[in-house]
Amino acid sequence: MTDTTHDEPHGDALGTRLNWLRAAVLGANDGIVSTAGIVVGVAGATDSRATLITAGLAGLLAGSMSMAAGEYVSVSTQRDSEKAALAVERRELREQPQAELDELTGMLAERGLSQDVAREAAEQLTRRDALRAHASVELGIDPDSLTNPWHAAGASFLAFTVGALLPLLAIVLPPVSLRLLITVLSVLAALALTGWWSARLGSAPVGRAILRNMGGGALAMGVTYAAGTLLGAAGV
Repeated sequence: MTDTTHDEPHGDALGTRLNWLRAAVLGANDGIVSTAGIVVGVAGATDSRATLITAGLAGLLAGSMSMAAGEYVSVSTQRDSEKAALAVERRELREQPQAELDELTGMLAERGLSQDVAREAAEQLTRRDALRAHASVELGIDPDSLTNPWHAAGASFLAFTVGALLPLLAIVLPPVSLRLLITVLSVLAALALTGWWSARLGSAPVGRAILRNMGGGALAMGVTYAAGTLLGAAGV
């Protein structure tokens, strides 16, 4: 029993860290692709560095705020659901403790313990902290580590901003004759890296993830550049 209690928080903590890391990679990836699409599209219409900076910064701020707000709402909803589930469990433990003990015994038995061992484990866990035992085994929740919407929003904002800065700097710093080439190559290299990283985190085929990521980014830049060129030629 001791080994199981020590291992479980370890697994939960590792899973949480991986989820945060995966979200950071995806947020950075979104920042790279969306901002690259904006600045490359504008570059197709004009050579003005001021216009490129304005468009890139607008896209960076709008995207990062949108990501942060969306993540805040999503994680707040998840946190509210976790709190509601814990409140229900707390009430059930207060009103029908024996039924809850039987339920915990059954869930532990379903995990491979014999009925006698499951009963003894359930009684020990209940005496130690009944709510924590039911939250962990039944709901998969740690009452002391509920998801934090502010952390999620801040991480999304930061990840998107870091990703968006790459195409923005790549388009405004080089000379006019090289800015498009440098931006495209920089973006594709960054997308190869985030594709590799996301594949490793998800234990997926690396080559396919990299090609998919780079292909999506190349398509986005190609479409927006074509649109910007047409609009620029039309004098819009």
